[in-house]
Amino acid sequence: MTPLLLSSFTATTCLGRGLDATCEALRHGQSGLQPCAFETVQLPTWLGEVGAIDDERLPGHLAHYDCRNNRLARIGLETDGFAGRVHEAIARYGSNRVGIFVGTSTAGILQTELAYRRRDPLSGALPADFDYRRTHNSFSPAEFTRDYFALKGMAMAISTACSSSAKVFAAAARQIALGTIDAAVIGGVDSLCLTTLYGFASLQLTSTQPCRPYDAGRDGISIGEAAAFALLERADEAVAGDILLQGCGESSDAYHMSSPHPEGLGARLAMTAALRSAALDADDIGYINLHGTATPANDAAEGKAVAALFGKRVPCSSTKGATGHTLGAAGAVEAVVCALALQQGWLPGSPGTRQPDPKIPIQYLVDTRPAELRHALSNSFGFGGSNCSLIFGVVR
Repeated sequence: MTPLLLSSFTATTCLGRGLDATCEALRHGQSGLQPCAFETVQLPTWLGEVGAIDDERLPGHLAHYDCRNNRLARIGLETDGFAGRVHEAIARYGSNRVGIFVGTSTAGILQTELAYRRRDPLSGALPADFDYRRTHNSFSPAEFTRDYFALKGMAMAISTACSSSAKVFAAAARQIALGTIDAAVIGGVDSLCLTTLYGFASLQLTSTQPCRPYDAGRDGISIGEAAAFALLERADEAVAGDILLQGCGESSDAYHMSSPHPEGLGARLAMTAALRSAALDADDIGYINLHGTATPANDAAEGKAVAALFGKRVPCSSTKGATGHTLGAAGAVEAVVCALALQQGWLPGSPGTRQPDPKIPIQYLVDTRPAELRHALSNSFGFGGSNCSLIFGVVR
């Protein structure tokens, strides 16, 4: 593919709002995970909760979009000067030439859960003020983002579980290559809800302690929430230090509804496709941000795929011990982590991981360390075998 420029990017997670908070935490191996105290949930697990979301207020003309997910989206859009850069792009290209591509897993399902508590006791009808389309619907965060910037062009929501906001990079790149748009606001937003927390607990996938990706004693995930966005444009005027999207690889192994192929088949196909897309070899990659959810099966399968392609040469880590697994936002969050690593010259470690699993033959980083990178790969794999790998580079 023709490389594209990430002319602006931002991330808001439990580590804090924006790039400075993210850098500070990752540099020092800090985690934002806390014992679960969300809503009415009573589960012995840890969460990556973003603070003060309920204090956020949407502008009056967008009040019909009000829900936790869209409030979190607005926080993300207004952080690190990102909205200002989008307005500059709109001025350059026009309101019908900037596309919107947002990944989410559950969107505003919490709004439905809250509405269900207020249903009519006789008929069971949901309250009249509940707006499913603009809150719960998977398209809601994409439509909200388009309306937030008063855009008139294409908008797309991608909901492929935990690969959602990695796949938006590929979808936007295709549209730019086709000439249907000149720039794209891409990203992901997923917020905490009862369905997700109790659902993963029912699958016995949540840990009772902060998650430990790739640890020999790993026993499950810590769920988080996040909003992360990037502005994607052609790279005609890229300068030293700029971050480029260089390759996208997608696959679907469809092995099982909630388990990866045990040999990491889909993961390997996605990584191979990303290398081919970027016209790079495995030896060109200097860091891999692993999907690394800290479940026994997921980490083992991904580890096999990474070992088969890269051996022990490439430093790898999962940053979900810092942010929690932000589900549909994870791909965008970890793309931002890769961009920061490339720009600032360090490799993020893995908070929470104490003893990397010796049965997984990869070079796994526990602690953050300095390193000059040229190319980084980020993995995002979702339920049902929906896989996406992205390759980023820095202009030197």
